[in-house]
Amino acid sequence: MSDTRIERDSMGELQVPAQALYGAQTQRAVDNFPISGQRMPAQFIRALLLAKAAAANANIELEQITAGQGQAIVKAVEQLLAGDFIQHFPVDVFQTGSGTSSNMNANEVIATLASRVLGEPVNANDHVNCGQSSNDIIPTTIHVSAALALHEQLLPALGHLVQVIEAKSVQVHPYVKTGRTHLMDAMPVRMSQVLDGWAAQVNAAKAHIEATLPSLQALAQGGTAVGTGINAHPQFAAGFARQLSTLTQVEFTPGQNLFALIGSQDTAVALSGQLKTTAVALMKIANDLRWMNSGPLAGLGEIELQALQPGSSIMPGKVNPVIPEATAMVAAQVIGNDATIAVAGQSGNFELNVMLPVIARNLLESIELMANASRLLADKAIASFKVNEGKLKEALARNPILVTALNPIIGYLKAAEIAKTAYKQGRPIIDVALEHTDLSRDQLEALLDPEKLTAGGI
Repeated sequence: MSDTRIERDSMGELQVPAQALYGAQTQRAVDNFPISGQRMPAQFIRALLLAKAAAANANIELEQITAGQGQAIVKAVEQLLAGDFIQHFPVDVFQTGSGTSSNMNANEVIATLASRVLGEPVNANDHVNCGQSSNDIIPTTIHVSAALALHEQLLPALGHLVQVIEAKSVQVHPYVKTGRTHLMDAMPVRMSQVLDGWAAQVNAAKAHIEATLPSLQALAQGGTAVGTGINAHPQFAAGFARQLSTLTQVEFTPGQNLFALIGSQDTAVALSGQLKTTAVALMKIANDLRWMNSGPLAGLGEIELQALQPGSSIMPGKVNPVIPEATAMVAAQVIGNDATIAVAGQSGNFELNVMLPVIARNLLESIELMANASRLLADKAIASFKVNEGKLKEALARNPILVTALNPIIGYLKAAEIAKTAYKQGRPIIDVALEHTDLSRDQLEALLDPEKLTAGGI
Protein backbone atom coordinates (compact mmCIF):
# COMPACT_ATOMS: atom_id res chain seq x y z
CA MET A 1 0.00 0.00 0.00
CA SER A 2 1.16 3.53 -0.74
CA ASP A 3 2.00 5.74 2.22
CA THR A 4 0.34 8.72 0.52
CA ARG A 5 -2.91 9.50 -1.25
CA ILE A 6 -3.94 12.23 -3.68
CA GLU A 7 -6.18 15.04 -2.37
CA ARG A 8 -7.55 17.99 -4.32
CA ASP A 9 -8.44 21.57 -3.45
CA SER A 10 -9.01 24.75 -5.46
CA MET A 11 -5.29 24.93 -6.26
CA GLY A 12 -5.01 21.40 -7.63
CA GLU A 13 -3.76 17.99 -6.52
CA LEU A 14 -1.44 17.23 -3.60
CA GLN A 15 -0.04 14.15 -1.91
CA VAL A 16 -1.21 13.66 1.67
CA PRO A 17 -0.19 10.94 4.15
CA ALA A 18 -2.46 7.98 3.51
CA GLN A 19 -3.74 7.68 7.08
CA ALA A 20 -4.17 11.42 7.72
CA LEU A 21 -7.67 12.66 8.46
CA TYR A 22 -6.86 16.07 7.02
CA GLY A 23 -6.76 17.03 3.34
CA ALA A 24 -4.93 19.18 0.83
CA GLN A 25 -5.22 22.57 2.51
CA THR A 26 -3.74 21.29 5.75
CA GLN A 27 -0.92 19.60 3.86
CA ARG A 28 -0.14 22.82 2.02
CA ALA A 29 0.18 24.58 5.38
CA VAL A 30 2.47 21.85 6.73
CA ASP A 31 4.64 22.25 3.63
CA ASN A 32 4.57 26.04 3.67
CA PHE A 33 5.33 26.69 7.35
CA PRO A 34 8.18 24.46 8.62
CA ILE A 35 9.09 27.20 11.09
CA SER A 36 8.96 26.33 14.79
CA GLY A 37 7.69 22.78 15.13
CA GLN A 38 5.15 24.17 17.60
CA ARG A 39 1.54 23.24 16.96
CA MET A 40 -1.38 25.37 18.03
CA PRO A 41 -2.11 24.76 21.74
CA ALA A 42 -4.39 21.85 22.61
CA GLN A 43 -6.73 24.26 24.46
CA PHE A 44 -7.12 26.26 21.26
CA ILE A 45 -7.86 23.19 19.12
CA ARG A 46 -10.35 21.93 21.70
CA ALA A 47 -12.17 25.28 21.64
CA LEU A 48 -12.13 25.28 17.83
CA LEU A 49 -13.71 21.83 17.76
CA LEU A 50 -16.38 22.89 20.26
CA ALA A 51 -17.08 25.93 18.08
CA LYS A 52 -17.56 23.68 15.05
CA ALA A 53 -20.05 21.55 16.96
CA ALA A 54 -21.93 24.65 18.15
CA ALA A 55 -22.01 25.97 14.58
CA ALA A 56 -23.38 22.67 13.30
CA ASN A 57 -26.17 22.65 15.89
CA ALA A 58 -27.06 26.27 15.11
CA ASN A 59 -27.10 25.54 11.37
CA ILE A 60 -29.42 22.56 11.89
CA GLU A 61 -31.87 24.81 13.72
CA LEU A 62 -31.63 27.43 10.98
CA GLU A 63 -31.93 24.79 8.24
CA GLN A 64 -28.63 25.77 6.65
CA ILE A 65 -27.44 22.15 6.60
CA THR A 66 -29.39 18.90 6.98
CA ALA A 67 -29.90 17.32 10.34
CA GLY A 68 -27.86 14.34 9.18
CA GLN A 69 -24.92 16.50 8.17
CA GLY A 70 -25.03 18.53 11.36
CA GLN A 71 -25.36 15.52 13.64
CA ALA A 72 -22.47 13.80 11.85
CA ILE A 73 -20.32 16.90 12.42
CA VAL A 74 -21.19 16.92 16.12
CA LYS A 75 -20.43 13.19 16.36
CA ALA A 76 -17.07 13.73 14.66
CA VAL A 77 -16.20 16.43 17.20
CA GLU A 78 -17.17 14.13 20.06
CA GLN A 79 -14.94 11.39 18.66
CA LEU A 80 -12.01 13.77 18.39
CA LEU A 81 -12.41 15.21 21.88
CA ALA A 82 -12.62 11.72 23.36
CA GLY A 83 -9.18 10.80 21.99
CA ASP A 84 -5.73 12.16 21.22
CA PHE A 85 -7.07 14.82 18.87
CA ILE A 86 -3.93 16.97 18.72
CA GLN A 87 -2.17 14.42 16.47
CA HIS A 88 -4.53 15.47 13.66
CA PHE A 89 -3.52 19.13 13.88
CA PRO A 90 0.08 19.48 12.63
CA VAL A 91 -0.01 23.10 11.43
CA ASP A 92 2.70 25.36 12.85
CA VAL A 93 1.80 28.31 15.07
CA PHE A 94 3.64 30.61 12.66
CA GLN A 95 1.30 30.31 9.70
CA THR A 96 -1.08 32.57 7.84
CA GLY A 97 -1.99 35.44 10.16
CA SER A 98 -5.74 34.82 9.99
CA GLY A 99 -5.35 31.23 11.17
CA THR A 100 -7.02 30.00 7.97
CA SER A 101 -4.73 26.98 7.91
CA SER A 102 -5.85 25.86 11.38
CA ASN A 103 -9.49 26.52 10.51
CA MET A 104 -9.27 24.40 7.37
CA ASN A 105 -7.32 21.75 9.28
CA ALA A 106 -10.31 21.43 11.62
CA ASN A 107 -12.81 21.56 8.76
CA GLU A 108 -11.01 18.80 6.85
CA VAL A 109 -10.52 16.49 9.81
CA ILE A 110 -14.13 16.87 10.93
CA ALA A 111 -15.41 16.42 7.37
CA THR A 112 -13.49 13.15 7.02
CA LEU A 113 -14.91 11.71 10.23
CA ALA A 114 -18.40 13.10 9.63
CA SER A 115 -18.49 11.53 6.16
CA ARG A 116 -17.70 8.17 7.74
CA VAL A 117 -20.47 8.66 10.31
CA LEU A 118 -23.06 9.75 7.74
CA GLY A 119 -22.03 7.35 5.00
CA GLU A 120 -22.00 10.12 2.40
CA PRO A 121 -19.77 13.15 1.77
CA VAL A 122 -19.74 15.98 4.29
CA ASN A 123 -17.88 18.93 2.78
CA ALA A 124 -15.22 20.81 4.75
CA ASN A 125 -16.20 24.22 3.34
CA ASP A 126 -19.89 23.95 2.56
CA HIS A 127 -21.01 22.02 5.63
CA VAL A 128 -18.42 22.10 8.47
CA ASN A 129 -17.57 25.75 7.75
CA CYS A 130 -21.16 26.79 7.02
CA GLY A 131 -21.89 30.37 8.12
CA GLN A 132 -18.26 30.87 9.10
CA SER A 133 -15.03 32.40 7.88
CA SER A 134 -11.57 31.94 9.32
CA ASN A 135 -11.81 35.66 9.99
CA ASP A 136 -14.56 35.24 12.60
CA ILE A 137 -14.08 31.64 13.80
CA ILE A 138 -10.41 32.14 14.76
CA PRO A 139 -11.00 35.36 16.79
CA THR A 140 -13.96 33.57 18.35
CA THR A 141 -11.79 30.59 19.23
CA ILE A 142 -9.19 32.84 20.83
CA HIS A 143 -11.87 34.23 23.12
CA VAL A 144 -13.44 30.85 23.82
CA SER A 145 -10.17 29.04 24.54
CA ALA A 146 -8.93 31.81 26.82
CA ALA A 147 -12.25 32.01 28.68
CA LEU A 148 -12.32 28.25 29.24
CA ALA A 149 -8.68 28.22 30.35
CA LEU A 150 -9.39 31.02 32.84
CA HIS A 151 -12.49 29.32 34.25
CA GLU A 152 -10.92 25.87 34.38
CA GLN A 153 -7.27 26.61 35.20
CA LEU A 154 -6.05 30.03 36.24
CA LEU A 155 -8.88 31.48 38.31
CA PRO A 156 -9.21 28.34 40.48
CA ALA A 157 -5.40 28.23 40.85
CA LEU A 158 -5.24 31.87 41.98
CA GLY A 159 -8.12 31.23 44.37
CA HIS A 160 -6.20 28.28 45.81
CA LEU A 161 -3.07 30.41 46.18
CA VAL A 162 -5.00 33.05 48.11
CA GLN A 163 -6.52 30.42 50.42
CA VAL A 164 -3.11 28.91 51.16
CA ILE A 165 -1.54 32.31 51.83
CA GLU A 166 -4.38 33.31 54.15
CA ALA A 167 -4.17 30.03 56.07
CA LYS A 168 -0.41 30.43 56.43
CA SER A 169 -0.93 34.02 57.60
CA VAL A 170 -2.99 32.80 60.53
CA GLN A 171 -0.30 30.25 61.36
CA VAL A 172 2.59 32.74 61.37
CA HIS A 173 0.73 35.65 62.99
CA PRO A 174 2.64 35.39 66.32
CA TYR A 175 5.98 36.05 64.62
CA VAL A 176 7.41 39.57 64.25
CA LYS A 177 10.29 40.27 61.87
CA THR A 178 12.42 43.18 60.76
CA GLY A 179 10.75 45.06 57.94
CA ARG A 180 12.90 46.12 55.01
CA THR A 181 12.74 49.01 52.56
CA HIS A 182 15.46 49.40 49.89
CA LEU A 183 16.60 45.96 51.20
CA MET A 184 17.69 47.82 54.38
CA ASP A 185 16.43 47.41 57.94
CA ALA A 186 13.16 49.20 58.63
CA MET A 187 10.39 49.12 61.22
CA PRO A 188 9.12 45.68 62.33
CA VAL A 189 6.19 43.88 60.76
CA ARG A 190 4.27 40.76 61.62
CA MET A 191 4.82 37.81 59.33
CA SER A 192 1.04 37.74 58.90
CA GLN A 193 1.11 41.32 57.61
CA VAL A 194 3.62 40.30 54.95
CA LEU A 195 1.47 37.38 53.85
CA ASP A 196 -1.74 39.40 53.95
CA GLY A 197 -0.07 41.79 51.53
CA TRP A 198 0.67 38.90 49.19
CA ALA A 199 -2.91 37.66 49.40
CA ALA A 200 -4.22 41.13 48.60
CA GLN A 201 -1.96 41.33 45.53
CA VAL A 202 -3.17 38.00 44.20
CA ASN A 203 -6.81 38.80 44.98
CA ALA A 204 -6.54 42.11 43.13
CA ALA A 205 -4.91 40.42 40.12
CA LYS A 206 -7.65 37.78 40.11
CA ALA A 207 -10.35 40.47 40.23
CA HIS A 208 -8.75 42.34 37.31
CA ILE A 209 -8.73 39.15 35.24
CA GLU A 210 -12.36 38.45 36.12
CA ALA A 211 -13.26 41.96 34.97
CA THR A 212 -12.18 41.01 31.43
CA LEU A 213 -14.54 38.00 31.25
CA PRO A 214 -17.64 39.83 29.91
CA SER A 215 -15.62 41.16 26.97
CA LEU A 216 -13.84 37.84 26.49
CA GLN A 217 -17.11 35.93 26.40
CA ALA A 218 -18.51 38.24 23.68
CA LEU A 219 -17.75 36.62 20.33
CA ALA A 220 -16.96 37.64 16.76
CA GLN A 221 -18.91 34.72 15.30
CA GLY A 222 -21.42 35.80 12.69
CA GLY A 223 -19.20 38.52 11.22
CA THR A 224 -17.77 36.13 8.59
CA ALA A 225 -15.14 37.65 6.28
CA VAL A 226 -15.16 41.37 7.16
CA GLY A 227 -17.84 41.94 9.81
CA THR A 228 -20.87 42.38 7.57
CA GLY A 229 -22.13 38.85 8.18
CA ILE A 230 -22.08 37.84 4.53
CA ASN A 231 -23.06 34.14 4.00
CA ALA A 232 -24.20 33.71 7.60
CA HIS A 233 -27.86 33.46 8.58
CA PRO A 234 -28.98 36.63 10.42
CA GLN A 235 -29.76 34.55 13.52
CA PHE A 236 -26.59 32.49 13.33
CA ALA A 237 -24.56 34.55 15.82
CA ALA A 238 -27.20 34.24 18.53
CA GLY A 239 -27.81 30.56 17.85
CA PHE A 240 -24.09 29.82 17.85
CA ALA A 241 -23.53 31.57 21.19
CA ARG A 242 -26.47 29.72 22.73
CA GLN A 243 -25.25 26.34 21.49
CA LEU A 244 -21.68 26.99 22.60
CA SER A 245 -22.86 28.06 26.06
CA THR A 246 -24.70 24.74 26.39
CA LEU A 247 -21.64 22.76 25.30
CA THR A 248 -19.20 24.53 27.61
CA GLN A 249 -21.38 25.61 30.56
CA VAL A 250 -19.85 29.09 30.15
CA GLU A 251 -22.11 31.96 29.08
CA PHE A 252 -21.07 33.29 25.67
CA THR A 253 -22.84 36.09 23.82
CA PRO A 254 -22.67 37.63 20.33
CA GLY A 255 -20.39 40.66 20.18
CA GLN A 256 -22.06 44.05 19.92
CA ASN A 257 -19.80 45.17 17.07
CA LEU A 258 -18.37 42.39 14.93
CA PHE A 259 -16.16 44.76 12.93
CA ALA A 260 -14.22 45.59 16.10
CA LEU A 261 -13.91 41.95 17.14
CA ILE A 262 -12.55 40.90 13.74
CA GLY A 263 -10.43 43.94 12.97
CA SER A 264 -8.78 44.11 16.40
CA GLN A 265 -7.66 41.94 19.27
CA ASP A 266 -8.06 44.56 21.97
CA THR A 267 -9.69 42.17 24.42
CA ALA A 268 -6.80 39.72 24.13
CA VAL A 269 -4.35 42.60 24.62
CA ALA A 270 -6.26 43.75 27.72
CA LEU A 271 -6.38 40.25 29.17
CA SER A 272 -2.67 39.78 28.51
CA GLY A 273 -2.03 43.00 30.38
CA GLN A 274 -3.85 41.62 33.41
CA LEU A 275 -1.91 38.37 33.10
CA LYS A 276 1.27 40.45 33.13
CA THR A 277 0.09 42.20 36.29
CA THR A 278 -0.50 38.81 37.88
CA ALA A 279 2.98 37.70 36.80
CA VAL A 280 4.48 40.77 38.45
CA ALA A 281 2.65 39.91 41.69
CA LEU A 282 3.91 36.31 41.58
CA MET A 283 7.44 37.54 40.89
CA LYS A 284 7.27 39.78 43.97
CA ILE A 285 6.08 36.95 46.20
CA ALA A 286 8.65 34.52 44.79
CA ASN A 287 11.50 36.96 45.40
CA ASP A 288 10.33 37.74 48.95
CA LEU A 289 10.43 34.01 49.68
CA ARG A 290 13.91 33.70 48.17
CA TRP A 291 15.27 36.57 50.24
CA MET A 292 13.68 35.42 53.50
CA ASN A 293 14.99 31.90 52.88
CA SER A 294 18.50 33.09 51.96
CA GLY A 295 21.43 31.61 53.84
CA PRO A 296 20.84 29.67 55.94
CA LEU A 297 23.92 31.08 57.70
CA ALA A 298 25.17 33.98 55.60
CA GLY A 299 21.76 35.27 54.48
CA LEU A 300 18.58 36.41 56.21
CA GLY A 301 17.53 32.90 57.22
CA GLU A 302 14.13 34.07 58.44
CA ILE A 303 12.31 31.08 56.99
CA GLU A 304 13.22 27.62 55.77
CA LEU A 305 11.56 26.52 52.54
CA GLN A 306 10.71 22.87 52.05
CA ALA A 307 13.72 20.93 50.78
CA LEU A 308 12.70 19.43 47.44
CA GLN A 309 15.91 18.40 45.70
CA PRO A 310 19.72 18.65 45.97
CA GLY A 311 20.81 22.16 45.05
CA SER A 312 24.24 21.58 43.62
CA SER A 313 26.16 19.03 41.59
CA ILE A 314 29.36 19.90 43.46
CA MET A 315 28.42 21.36 46.88
CA PRO A 316 27.03 18.58 49.14
CA GLY A 317 24.08 19.48 51.31
CA LYS A 318 23.13 22.64 49.40
CA VAL A 319 19.39 23.17 48.94
CA ASN A 320 17.95 25.92 46.73
CA PRO A 321 14.55 27.74 46.57
CA VAL A 322 13.58 25.95 43.38
CA ILE A 323 9.83 26.66 43.38
CA PRO A 324 10.19 30.44 43.77
CA GLU A 325 12.88 30.36 41.08
CA ALA A 326 10.62 28.46 38.69
CA THR A 327 7.79 30.89 39.47
CA ALA A 328 10.03 33.86 38.70
CA MET A 329 10.93 32.34 35.33
CA VAL A 330 7.25 31.79 34.57
CA ALA A 331 6.60 35.44 35.39
CA ALA A 332 9.40 36.51 33.04
CA GLN A 333 7.95 34.38 30.24
CA VAL A 334 4.46 35.82 30.75
CA ILE A 335 5.85 39.36 30.63
CA GLY A 336 7.59 38.48 27.36
CA ASN A 337 4.43 36.91 25.98
CA ASP A 338 2.57 40.12 26.76
CA ALA A 339 5.07 42.13 24.71
CA THR A 340 4.46 39.84 21.73
CA ILE A 341 0.68 40.09 22.14
CA ALA A 342 0.89 43.88 22.32
CA VAL A 343 2.85 43.99 19.04
CA ALA A 344 0.50 41.46 17.45
CA GLY A 345 -2.50 43.45 18.61
CA GLN A 346 -1.28 46.38 16.54
CA SER A 347 -1.62 44.27 13.38
CA GLY A 348 -5.31 44.93 12.93
CA ASN A 349 -5.06 46.15 9.37
CA PHE A 350 -8.43 47.46 8.18
CA GLU A 351 -10.96 44.62 8.64
CA LEU A 352 -8.72 41.88 10.06
CA ASN A 353 -5.96 41.32 12.57
CA VAL A 354 -3.28 39.20 10.90
CA MET A 355 -1.32 37.84 13.87
CA LEU A 356 -4.09 35.72 15.40
CA PRO A 357 -2.25 32.40 15.84
CA VAL A 358 0.63 33.86 17.85
CA ILE A 359 -1.83 35.81 20.02
CA ALA A 360 -3.66 32.57 20.77
CA ARG A 361 -0.48 30.67 21.48
CA ASN A 362 1.03 33.26 23.85
CA LEU A 363 -2.22 34.00 25.66
CA LEU A 364 -2.90 30.34 26.38
CA GLU A 365 0.70 29.65 27.37
CA SER A 366 0.61 32.52 29.87
CA ILE A 367 -2.61 31.23 31.41
CA GLU A 368 -1.36 27.66 31.70
CA LEU A 369 2.07 28.58 33.05
CA MET A 370 0.66 30.82 35.76
CA ALA A 371 -2.01 28.33 36.75
CA ASN A 372 0.61 25.62 37.25
CA ALA A 373 3.11 27.91 38.97
CA SER A 374 0.47 29.33 41.34
CA ARG A 375 -0.44 25.90 42.64
CA LEU A 376 3.20 24.88 43.07
CA LEU A 377 4.02 28.14 44.84
CA ALA A 378 1.07 27.59 47.17
CA ASP A 379 1.61 23.93 47.96
CA LYS A 380 5.39 23.48 47.82
CA ALA A 381 6.64 26.83 49.10
CA ILE A 382 4.13 28.87 51.09
CA ALA A 383 2.15 26.12 52.83
CA SER A 384 5.25 24.27 53.95
CA PHE A 385 7.86 26.88 54.95
CA LYS A 386 9.04 27.02 58.57
CA VAL A 387 9.77 30.20 60.53
CA ASN A 388 13.18 30.60 62.17
CA GLU A 389 12.03 32.45 65.28
CA GLY A 390 15.50 32.72 66.75
CA LYS A 391 16.83 34.52 63.71
CA LEU A 392 13.87 36.93 63.74
CA LYS A 393 14.41 37.86 67.39
CA GLU A 394 18.16 38.25 66.96
CA ALA A 395 17.70 40.73 64.11
CA LEU A 396 14.96 42.66 65.93
CA ALA A 397 17.05 43.06 69.08
CA ARG A 398 19.85 44.68 67.09
CA ASN A 399 17.67 46.82 64.80
CA PRO A 400 18.49 50.52 65.46
CA ILE A 401 15.56 51.61 63.28
CA LEU A 402 13.26 50.81 66.19
CA VAL A 403 14.34 54.22 67.49
CA THR A 404 11.78 55.65 65.04
CA ALA A 405 9.19 55.04 67.77
CA LEU A 406 10.98 57.62 69.93
CA ASN A 407 10.68 60.44 67.35
CA PRO A 408 7.56 62.02 68.95
CA ILE A 409 9.37 62.10 72.33
CA ILE A 410 13.01 62.98 71.64
CA GLY A 411 12.85 64.30 68.05
CA TYR A 412 14.24 63.02 64.74
CA LEU A 413 17.79 64.38 65.13
CA LYS A 414 18.33 62.91 68.59
CA ALA A 415 16.86 59.59 67.46
CA ALA A 416 19.17 59.57 64.41
CA GLU A 417 22.18 60.16 66.69
CA ILE A 418 21.17 57.18 68.86
CA ALA A 419 20.63 54.96 65.82
CA LYS A 420 24.05 55.81 64.37
CA THR A 421 25.73 55.08 67.70
CA ALA A 422 23.96 51.74 67.95
CA TYR A 423 25.03 50.85 64.40
CA LYS A 424 28.65 51.89 65.05
CA GLN A 425 28.96 50.07 68.35
CA GLY A 426 26.88 47.04 67.36
CA ARG A 427 24.77 47.38 70.48
CA PRO A 428 21.02 46.94 71.08
CA ILE A 429 19.13 50.18 70.53
CA ILE A 430 17.51 50.03 73.96
CA ASP A 431 20.92 50.14 75.72
CA VAL A 432 22.11 53.15 73.71
CA ALA A 433 18.80 54.97 74.18
CA LEU A 434 18.99 54.39 77.92
CA GLU A 435 22.34 56.24 77.98
CA HIS A 436 21.27 59.15 75.77
CA THR A 437 17.73 59.92 77.03
CA ASP A 438 15.96 60.45 80.32
CA LEU A 439 13.63 57.50 79.65
CA SER A 440 13.69 54.52 81.99
CA ARG A 441 14.30 50.95 80.78
CA ASP A 442 10.66 50.12 81.49
CA GLN A 443 9.56 53.09 79.37
CA LEU A 444 11.94 52.16 76.58
CA GLU A 445 10.87 48.52 76.61
CA ALA A 446 7.25 49.61 76.25
CA LEU A 447 8.01 52.14 73.51
CA LEU A 448 10.33 49.83 71.54
CA ASP A 449 8.25 46.66 71.87
CA PRO A 450 8.37 45.22 68.31
CA GLU A 451 4.90 43.68 68.56
CA LYS A 452 3.39 47.01 69.56
CA LEU A 453 5.22 48.76 66.74
CA THR A 454 3.55 46.54 64.13
CA ALA A 455 0.20 48.09 65.06
CA GLY A 456 1.17 51.60 63.94
CA GLY A 457 0.01 54.81 65.59
CA ILE A 458 1.87 57.03 68.06
